[in-house]
Amino acid sequence: MKALCINQYDSIYNAALLACEPAVPGPDEVLLRVVAASINPLDLKLISGRMSAIFPLKFPYILGTDVAGVVEAVGNSVQRFKPGDNLFGRMDPRRGGALADHAVVPAHHLSPIPEGLDAGLAAALPTAAGTAWQALHDIARVRTGHRVLIHAASGGVGTFAIQIAKLAGATVIATASEKNHALLKNLGADEVIDYRQEDFTRCVKDADIVLDLIGGDTLRRSWGIIRPGGILVTSIDRALTNNGAVRGAFVQLTTNAALLQNIALLVCAGKLRVITDTSYSLEQARNALEQVASGHVAGKVLVRVSPQPAGH
Repeated sequence: MKALCINQYDSIYNAALLACEPAVPGPDEVLLRVVAASINPLDLKLISGRMSAIFPLKFPYILGTDVAGVVEAVGNSVQRFKPGDNLFGRMDPRRGGALADHAVVPAHHLSPIPEGLDAGLAAALPTAAGTAWQALHDIARVRTGHRVLIHAASGGVGTFAIQIAKLAGATVIATASEKNHALLKNLGADEVIDYRQEDFTRCVKDADIVLDLIGGDTLRRSWGIIRPGGILVTSIDRALTNNGAVRGAFVQLTTNAALLQNIALLVCAGKLRVITDTSYSLEQARNALEQVASGHVAGKVLVRVSPQPAGH
């Protein structure tokens, strides 16, 4: 089995494609032939050790959490799936395993890939779309009439968040570099702010929801543009607390196979678009990590590992 591995907390440049012991599913697990995986900023944090208090890793560690593939075998307690099924889902970050030609995944983390949905697009959904949905719906309770500001809106979470907020009837303001403005408006953003040229605190007032995907000074300055009773949701600062009459909340994605299935069906229905930047082979997977680390990505970066079954 080939897999992109690290042997200690370090730099992405020390990730290497290695030959590993074949993956064998446990009683409640599924063995997938990996068709595609996607890269998330979380992968970079795991490699560096910045998340070790929350997600301690056991080395050697196979990178990657978002996966799509074809079932090759199931554990003896798995009733829902069978060999030949096309599935996607999110792996436990502590365990990883998506950037490999085979992966073992708990069955309850997986959902069927709807007929006609490309496996690469399915692999793009779990972390990014799941985070956007849980931040806006489960935490912020977005609804018609809300004004929503999304920072770093051209990334994986941001491109989904724009569309999810619009589907809920919200007005969406997004921050991004000028080169991505047309894309974000096409996704439904009502206003796009060039963070390099404009101060968002001068452009936005009385936001109901701010989704912060940057942290630092951007997060600190966001409090002042939220109306009393509004909420700031961040994926960066776990210690975030309320600030006066404005609530603060940290979104930590909880794997939910039923939610992922519903999101995939929205994609199939044309109500949600998956924006992809670049696709790499498994042999080029470290280059995929490097591109995400550069910060210059519109949407999702994919790793296509093997051919998707014909007819799906």
